[in-house]
Amino acid sequence: MTFPPGGGTDMLARLIGSHAGESLGKTAIVENRPGASGNLGARYVAGRPPDGSALLMVNSSFAVNPGVFKSLPFDPKADFAAIINVAYIASVVVVPVNSPYKTLADVLAAATPEKNTLSFGSCGAGTPQHLAGELINIQAKVHLLHVPYKGCGPALTDIIGGQVALGVVTTSSALPFIKAGKLRALAVSSKERLSQLPEVPTVAEQGLPGYELSQWHGLLAPKGTPPEVQMRLYEGIAKIMAREDVRRTLAGLGYTPANDGPAAFQKIVDGDVDRFANIARKIGLSAE
Repeated sequence: MTFPPGGGTDMLARLIGSHAGESLGKTAIVENRPGASGNLGARYVAGRPPDGSALLMVNSSFAVNPGVFKSLPFDPKADFAAIINVAYIASVVVVPVNSPYKTLADVLAAATPEKNTLSFGSCGAGTPQHLAGELINIQAKVHLLHVPYKGCGPALTDIIGGQVALGVVTTSSALPFIKAGKLRALAVSSKERLSQLPEVPTVAEQGLPGYELSQWHGLLAPKGTPPEVQMRLYEGIAKIMAREDVRRTLAGLGYTPANDGPAAFQKIVDGDVDRFANIARKIGLSAE
């Protein structure tokens, strides 16, 4: 686990782990190894034996880091074998409920490079939410100034308070405030509308066709893990993700369950490593 306890990725790992004994016949221990934007935990698992005994729980940030950091202690494409993508979570563009912006079109009209007056808060520099906002800039040819926060919670506090004009945050973090009438949702970053917010259109529906950037969450194994071990792990975890109680829990938190297997998930990871590196180059995002 590349994140500290308490976050969404940690919650997913523990939810899967709680059913591992029944589905996989093994007790799962969730070990949190945060630090260096997840690179410490990834390096640790990359060096473990490729026998299926150690897995790495990651989200899309894993694919962001190669395009941001000048060097990594592992190769994100070559040092891991994909097992399963378990869930997606979309980002949502939100404004305070008293904002003059009623639609995404209103925001884009006010965010021309000439005006240069609007800022958007995100869950942090280099997060999928940051890139989702920058992708709007790139595709719409507008200028929303990024204001990074140390997590979605602090960002939401300032968005609700009007310190920034809008935010791009995870759906799970924003949902309670949308339901409470403190935030207005203008768009979701997913390919399709969300069951949790069916009345909120996608970014793509609002003049940016092809736009999609949802944060995935999944499990990787060290390189060299035999295909039969990968498949056994995938089948066992897919059974967990198919449980009705698990799916209800995920839906209530804003997640969309997934069950992409080793080949499909590897394609997603490798594709996003390249896609996010391209976005990082365009916006000049880098870290030591």
